[in-house]
Amino acid sequence: MKEKRGNIINITSVAGIKGIARQVNYSASKAGLIGLTKALAREVASYNIRVNAIAPGYIETDMVSALKEDYKEELLKKIPLNRFGASEEVAKVAVFLASDRSNYITGQVIAVDGGLAM
Repeated sequence: MKEKRGNIINITSVAGIKGIARQVNYSASKAGLIGLTKALAREVASYNIRVNAIAPGYIETDMVSALKEDYKEELLKKIPLNRFGASEEVAKVAVFLASDRSNYITGQVIAVDGGLAM
């Protein structure tokens, strides 16, 4: 705040946007992070600090790899792009938000989810 500039990027989840059955606690915590992102963005905008969030969907990680194959097939049916994301795709959004190319973006949640949340 003393420098009158900055950039905060929170990582939340698509679960905070659409909610996931039997994952109420996880969805609630991720939705809370979205609320924090938006409120903080308003609070620190006058200091030229931007606050945004990235909400990944199902990304090819150890967690997704551990899922049963039949469950993965059911998940893929819900994702319009019909695939899981790559960690590099999330990283590219983070790089964009950290760059000067996004200087006029604040208080936003960018879903990297293959269309799952729409």
